[in-house]
Amino acid sequence: MSVNHSAPAQPDLARVLRARNAVSTVFALNGLALASWMARIPEVRDQLGLTPGEIGRVLLALAAGSLLALPTSGFVVGKIGAARTVASGSVLVALGLTLAGVGADTAGVVALTAAGLALFGYGSGSWDVAMNVEGAAVERLLGRTIMPRFHAAFSLGTVAGAGLGAGAAAIGVPILAQLAAVSIVGTVVAIVATRSFLPHAAEVQDDGSPVERVSVLTAWREPRTLLVGLMVMCAALVEGIANDWLALGLVDGYDVSNAVGAAGFAIFLSAMTVGRLAGTHLVDRYGRLPVLRTSAALAIAGVLLVVYSGSLWVALFGSVVWGLGAALGFPLGMSAGADDPRRAAARVSVVASVGYTAFLAGPPILGWLGDHEGVLHALVAVAVAAIVLGLVSPAARELRPEPVEARD
Repeated sequence: MSVNHSAPAQPDLARVLRARNAVSTVFALNGLALASWMARIPEVRDQLGLTPGEIGRVLLALAAGSLLALPTSGFVVGKIGAARTVASGSVLVALGLTLAGVGADTAGVVALTAAGLALFGYGSGSWDVAMNVEGAAVERLLGRTIMPRFHAAFSLGTVAGAGLGAGAAAIGVPILAQLAAVSIVGTVVAIVATRSFLPHAAEVQDDGSPVERVSVLTAWREPRTLLVGLMVMCAALVEGIANDWLALGLVDGYDVSNAVGAAGFAIFLSAMTVGRLAGTHLVDRYGRLPVLRTSAALAIAGVLLVVYSGSLWVALFGSVVWGLGAALGFPLGMSAGADDPRRAAARVSVVASVGYTAFLAGPPILGWLGDHEGVLHALVAVAVAAIVLGLVSPAARELRPEPVEARD
């Protein structure tokens, strides 16, 4: 008589589907918070009287906060679970956003704005790792590619945040009022949503046995994990440079208003969302590697249209192509890091730590290039990142779980 060893220990389908919806919600909220800030960057620059290089250094504070959180996030998720990590991260994000709004809008103090962004980055970094670990667990239990859809939810959140930001800028809503409102709503909804996450103690392997965790230090010694991290770093540059600089590039390069720049950013985010929604079927049909290489080519073509077309309408079309190219690199990198559930938290923490160096290096590099070449032409750095992404993408091929004893 055969016995099914895995079914009894697995959470029931209804529970997994509730967790899927909860993960989608916190991804969307994370994107909403980020884009609510990003869409107001041109106005923040104007109110604080900053050059491209100076606003780049202010944005560096957000990346620095994230990088402080990421190396230990895998350990924290392993100890207290993804739900509590996301909930606590959402509180820090709310506090940081509000403080940044006070610094930029009320006090007019650059240091206060940077401090708020650092706190925002710290909360967002821990939230990011936790929601990706939870998303990978749900993906594994469902047995099909779904991570890009979680990141599509993030993109939908960014579209909403960018739209709110563009609308708020157009009608003169103060930066602080917008960010404070987003903070309150985001924190409450995130805390409620995490109650539907998978039980921390119920995390299991495919055979129904408890997940045997490995240390983050072990993951840092794995060449494949580091290469996946490099790929994610390049994908983060392709996406993150648009987050930070696309609106400014359109404003400065095409002599349009801040509201039009924010609208161009929203177009990019909309295209990226479509790419992530369609990407699940593409990955299941063709595999990660062909999809990643196609994504790199689209990102290169899109950014070159934005920079060199000379026409605002062609540049906006380029933003669409760029958005499609930026859609899948980051989520597929996270899925690659989480291929083995026993190593998922540690590997995702390492992949995110390496990947998020893009947000540390990107703002000052683009700021320096913007001071010397103009913000629009500085965006060519995206093409360089996309080339590297295509070259290292073979590291993200699907990986079968290995016995822990074989590597430790």
